[in-house]
Amino acid sequence: MRRNTHPQPLPCVDPIPSYAAAKQKGAAVQNNPHTTLITPDAPVATITHGGRAKCLQRLVRLDMPVPRTVALSFETVQAIADGHVPDIERILEQFDPTVLLCVRPSSEDPDWGGPGAVLNVGMNDARYVDLSDKMGADAAAALYLRFVQTYALHVARLDPDVFDDLLEDGQQGLSDTLRAYEEETDEPFPQDPGEQLAAVLQSMARAWDGTTARLLRQAKGAPADAGLGLVVQQMIPGLGRGECGSGVMQLVDPTTGQPQITGRYLSQSQGRDALGAGTGALYLARDERGPSLEDVAPEAYAELQQHAKLMRHKLREEMQVEFVIENGHAHILDGVRVPRSSRAAVQIAVRLAEDGIIPPQEALMRVDPHALNELLHRQVHPDAERDVLTTGIAASPGAATGQIVFTAAEAQASAARGEPCILVRRETSPEDVRGMHAAAAVLTEKGGMTSHAAVIGRGLGLPCIVGASGLRFVTKKRQLMAQDGRVFQTGDVLTIDGTSGQVLAGQPQMLEAALDDSFQTLMTWAEAECDIGIRANADTPADAQTAQNFNVQGIGLCRTEHMFFEPGRLTVMREMIFAQTPKGRAAVMERLLPIQRKDFVQLFRIMGGKPVCIRLFDPPLHEFLPTNRTGQRELAEALDLPVSDVERRVAAMSEYNPMLGLRGVRLGVTVPEIYDMQARAIFEATLEASQEGEPVVPEVMIPLVSACREVELVKTRIDAVAASVASEQGRDFDYRLGVMVETPRACLRADEIAPHCAFLSFGTNDLTQMTYGLSRDDAGRFMSAYVNQGVFSEDPFHVLDTDGVGELLQLGVQRGRESRPGITLSVCGEHGGNPESIAFCRAAGFDYVSCSPFRVPVARLAAAQLAISHQVGADP
Repeated sequence: MRRNTHPQPLPCVDPIPSYAAAKQKGAAVQNNPHTTLITPDAPVATITHGGRAKCLQRLVRLDMPVPRTVALSFETVQAIADGHVPDIERILEQFDPTVLLCVRPSSEDPDWGGPGAVLNVGMNDARYVDLSDKMGADAAAALYLRFVQTYALHVARLDPDVFDDLLEDGQQGLSDTLRAYEEETDEPFPQDPGEQLAAVLQSMARAWDGTTARLLRQAKGAPADAGLGLVVQQMIPGLGRGECGSGVMQLVDPTTGQPQITGRYLSQSQGRDALGAGTGALYLARDERGPSLEDVAPEAYAELQQHAKLMRHKLREEMQVEFVIENGHAHILDGVRVPRSSRAAVQIAVRLAEDGIIPPQEALMRVDPHALNELLHRQVHPDAERDVLTTGIAASPGAATGQIVFTAAEAQASAARGEPCILVRRETSPEDVRGMHAAAAVLTEKGGMTSHAAVIGRGLGLPCIVGASGLRFVTKKRQLMAQDGRVFQTGDVLTIDGTSGQVLAGQPQMLEAALDDSFQTLMTWAEAECDIGIRANADTPADAQTAQNFNVQGIGLCRTEHMFFEPGRLTVMREMIFAQTPKGRAAVMERLLPIQRKDFVQLFRIMGGKPVCIRLFDPPLHEFLPTNRTGQRELAEALDLPVSDVERRVAAMSEYNPMLGLRGVRLGVTVPEIYDMQARAIFEATLEASQEGEPVVPEVMIPLVSACREVELVKTRIDAVAASVASEQGRDFDYRLGVMVETPRACLRADEIAPHCAFLSFGTNDLTQMTYGLSRDDAGRFMSAYVNQGVFSEDPFHVLDTDGVGELLQLGVQRGRESRPGITLSVCGEHGGNPESIAFCRAAGFDYVSCSPFRVPVARLAAAQLAISHQVGADP
């Protein structure tokens, strides 16, 4: 391998004896801006040399014992990738010729990753002989062998199979590895440190430009043209008669975020690995706790603690200290942000703010809103082994383990026995809701992010995976078949990881939810910063209580149809469907009235006077009828009708496209008895709940409106019911009537509809479905292909389409406010809990968003971050 040089090499650094010497002279170090020796006043910046280089400079400024380091800028590394290597000899002149070097990546954001570090550059036959005298032949051989293998795999790009049959340690292993390298490359292993360093720099620079690396970092939010810097650092040999070794230390547990000294330490003196034991010391890893680092090198241990504390205070972050101990003295190789789980991120941010190191606003900005989902639900432990059967759409976060069941009835029976279960369905329907309530998690073959199972799962805080097409659902045999041939049937144990979308066999270790004091503190700070309201979608008292626990500002959507699917109510609902006359339907509705009224009283009492927006009945009636012969026979018995009559009625009510058929306001116009009963239940509940607590002002919402006349017809009947209730009970009350805007025409005609309403609530689930002409239940089958091929940038049911659907929303806002300036505007679809979508809603001028209860903290934090960013951006 030959050194690749450029006809006009980039200027390199001027040789400087040491940091101490430079400091004593008190003179600024004149470094080339592209290749720079890191000194306290060297021209190093994150945007030119990367985060690692800048952090090392900060450590140098704090007078920490950092080995000599040279930083290569983004521009230099790009030139190296293009084949223009700077003067390697001038770089080597910055170091003692007897030391080994390591090369590490330095990207602008550490989360963007980079090529792996290469250690022990400069190791050759001569250094092997020298180190054999100091540390023993076997130890020197192991050091040399590791470098040769790393160089062969990552620089020379040899196949790993070349070394499979060779010894992994010892002098013979080294000899065999060097021979194998020479046979494979037709040249001996390079002995010139300059040649080694040039090849390592080229390899790492080109790896950053590779297609796979580029796609991986772009997935983490890096721009396509993100640059890479490299740092070349002197390695501390860690040799001597005193305690010697290397490791990392941090002051917090990376999983919990609790204050706790953890890390790992490899003691060269003892020859054993020492791991963080979490009791204020680092212990040797063996069957019983051995002597700690604090025991064998107390001064170094105390020094490391002080360095970590100083980093935390001065760098305003919990840092992981990478160190080497040589003869009992500590050297700091690097400081990196402590890797952390979501719960640890919250703990760390809040503690830094409470300790006065950062302001609360910055603590809010440091927590990813998406990551809060992991705090709100149980999760598969990060260290658990995963037996992955398939990966579907992660529709509702959290993880749960249970026995497979295939029907809602089986789920209820399992819950009655106290046995957690996983409800497996091809796709769920409203009559499966009671089974979903009983299950620990849900798995479906079909569906997307806004399918029935996904929406209800998120509302219940129930882990859910939809669109799991990698499994074969053999429902007749009550079986699931994996691609590897394994068959799972009723009673077998699966784990649903709704956060990652993975279906796992067996029962991995779990991590419990963590709604601790730090979480509550963060939410309090977020609420103080929000400038857009956050409500919850809640259909039951349990949902409402969950929302209230998160201190939500009200209920933005209560889907009343879910109240009718409990067994006792379902039969009555079916009787109403089979009634032949308005009088007959009204009589049946009278039986549902007290049940519905009780539901609303509970909701109003739980919310304690906060607004509750109740959507009137929305789904097509056929969803309440059984689709199979067994269910139809049971219904015939319950209603005392011939099975043939039931079959004819079911057939008569079927529609080619029921989601665009007789549902929503169309039912309110053609079967008004349903809305009459619901309005009466709402108003009677209003008066009852207002007697015991804060005055209730219910919000009554008409769904699926597309014409002004629909609103006029329904409003007339609801106003009449309100007047009747007030007259009967001798008490007046207030209520607000509004429209759920979920058809494109309602957006376009918002100026005609708004004068009849107190509010317009935009249902983006159906609006997206109708705008795209996509079924939200079926789109999951091909959506990933569309996103991968760039047809859609994101799944529009997951992230709001701000162009097409967004333009309709903006037109609705503009025209609605023009005709009624004081009207309340909101978004109550699932997009209301998506951080990216909330940014659009806030900018468009919506008063509030409403989302599933367990997404309220996510929405609140996202809204707070937007408000803080706006304040910062508005400052001169």
